[in-house]
Amino acid sequence: MDDITTELTERFERYCATKDDEFPADVLAELQSMLRLYSISPEELDFKWQAYNMKMGGEENKMDVKTARDFKKTIQDALERESRGKAQQRNDVKRGQPTPRAKGGDMYDILEGFVPNTPRPSAWSGASGSTVKRKSTFQTPGSKANKAHDMSSPGGAFTPKGETPGGPVFDFASRTNANEITEQFMQGEIAIPEPPSEEPKEARIKLKANTDMSKFSYRTMAMKLSEASEVLDDRIDEFCDLLRESTGLDDSAFGNPNYPSPSEIIAVGRIASDTSEGKLSAATIVLEGSRRHGSGRRVPLNVEGLSSYNFFPGQIVALRGTNASGDSFVVSEILPLPLLNPPATKPDELDAINARYLDTPDSDPENVRSLTMMIASGPYTTDQNLDFAPLHAFFDKAAEVYADTIILVGPFLDAEHPQIRSGNFDAPPNASPDQATMTDLFRHYVSSAIQTFSKRVPTCNILLVPSLRDAHHHHAAFPQDKFIKKELGLGPAGKMVQCVTNPMTVSMNEMTIGMSSIDILDMLRREELAGGKARTANIYERCAHHIIEQRSFLPLFPPTGREKQLVPPASVEEKVMKNSTANGEQKEGEEAQEEQAPSPFLPLGTMLDTSYLKLGEMLNVRPDILITPSVLQGTVKVVESVLVINPGTLAKRRAAGTYARVIVQPATISEAEREKGFAVAHKLWERTRVDIVKI
Repeated sequence: MDDITTELTERFERYCATKDDEFPADVLAELQSMLRLYSISPEELDFKWQAYNMKMGGEENKMDVKTARDFKKTIQDALERESRGKAQQRNDVKRGQPTPRAKGGDMYDILEGFVPNTPRPSAWSGASGSTVKRKSTFQTPGSKANKAHDMSSPGGAFTPKGETPGGPVFDFASRTNANEITEQFMQGEIAIPEPPSEEPKEARIKLKANTDMSKFSYRTMAMKLSEASEVLDDRIDEFCDLLRESTGLDDSAFGNPNYPSPSEIIAVGRIASDTSEGKLSAATIVLEGSRRHGSGRRVPLNVEGLSSYNFFPGQIVALRGTNASGDSFVVSEILPLPLLNPPATKPDELDAINARYLDTPDSDPENVRSLTMMIASGPYTTDQNLDFAPLHAFFDKAAEVYADTIILVGPFLDAEHPQIRSGNFDAPPNASPDQATMTDLFRHYVSSAIQTFSKRVPTCNILLVPSLRDAHHHHAAFPQDKFIKKELGLGPAGKMVQCVTNPMTVSMNEMTIGMSSIDILDMLRREELAGGKARTANIYERCAHHIIEQRSFLPLFPPTGREKQLVPPASVEEKVMKNSTANGEQKEGEEAQEEQAPSPFLPLGTMLDTSYLKLGEMLNVRPDILITPSVLQGTVKVVESVLVINPGTLAKRRAAGTYARVIVQPATISEAEREKGFAVAHKLWERTRVDIVKI
């Protein structure tokens, strides 16, 4: 069995109903055919299948010969549409608008009524050949082309609908495979703790913000180009200084890659593309230097001599090589960048933290209950409705295990939801329809659910992380300010709810946890250029390593364009009445015709304020846990001693999603570590169990 067949089997056997643990040969033949026809890798085919699965209504679809052929036809149709679109664009560029010519008299009849009419050939009437003067109706001219998408002004009787036309109707209550664990990570045997016999007297987790949240309340849409360039420039210089300190190299080892020289130097700069369109490739990759170390110029990179490499736009790299010709910088080695130190805590502080694991002062210290953390990411309801049933089911599960901390990552009121986007929903019962706002909608659906849960588990801490897609939030740029807590109407539950920024680094007892709602995993997967041995590494681990090495929650620059998002927003059913006459008047006895057109609505994308990009960086130490929600399949990996968790989304368009359940045991300290008295590394992955669970 060749490598391609082995990789296809490993990636797609989980999607098939295998018989006797044997991968179906006919399905394998279809997959191999797709690889040959479309010249794609098994990894890319796997991601296309995941996107196809989400489009068709969930992950419950099993792959057989029929579904594989339907999947193949869908890819073919997409390629044909893309080809037709490119051909149409080329034709549109060539076709210009002709200069308007007057058919008689003055152009556009500007002088009509002031000068005698010049007879027009089209105006002859009657046997005598007399002319008839054109009468002006002085009415607003009717549009020749009706806009038929949800971002345009109505061109007639325009009625938006909340649900997507066509497709299966998903009933969340009748979902299958609920509570199924799709992926699990743990060292040894770590059991799910039983609910306490006595309710804890106080919260077992102490929160401490490691991020200065006051700096996030900046004014958006006030970015200056000079400030943005300085931030980008300073980031290159900072990494250059870090590399010099960690390696002990002399200043003479570093140089400007733009200057022609046969001598080998180390160049530090930012990866960029030579073109504004298309994905980064070996032919378009360039290195952008800072004003101090690279004259602020870009130089093409020659990476043919490297056995393994992986780059993405915005990545800060240190490259060893030469520029003998002056045309390109020939790279011979990629130097690893220094990582942040792992978090550590002194033994006496760990003893005080371990004492918090006790539910009551009388609890047995030899039989402590492990901490339970629940992590979920929005959307929290399907595209079918706004009942937020997945969110209520999540809170029920958290109450059953008596969770100590819940982390809820936005979007909560998703601006890409069909009903939110079209405004086709009822106002909350306690709000006036004329004065209701999106915040009232948040109070009705989300705040009420939090209040109900808080009554059941009053000692559980809840963290709310905003998203750029939150329709009720006042701040819509990354780095993003926190929710205004007093506007959410949380009532008594507000005591245990903390509104944090995006991104955020917080300490929970001894644990350091970093989190952000940016889907950086999917963006890096799409923009990354990998070659050689790097292509064999797991894509999740590669992307997580980039985040940790670059010390940033958003190392990609510029972020992925809106048109490249994995799953575009669901369309909204629209009906535009096509006018029957040029001036918009309908003829007597004639029915109005419905005109349909595809919606060009794009995802909201990542609105980035480059001047404040430093607020999106990690500070001081690596996190113990890094939460990176993504539309990709939920997963958990250990990368550079960091537990990287993607909980998935709690709700999909027409299917139930997943969440993450984290079980943490107390830290153990050896006698030798106590005697030394030095800070002890947490090594959280050795005493933690993480489950990715279907809601």
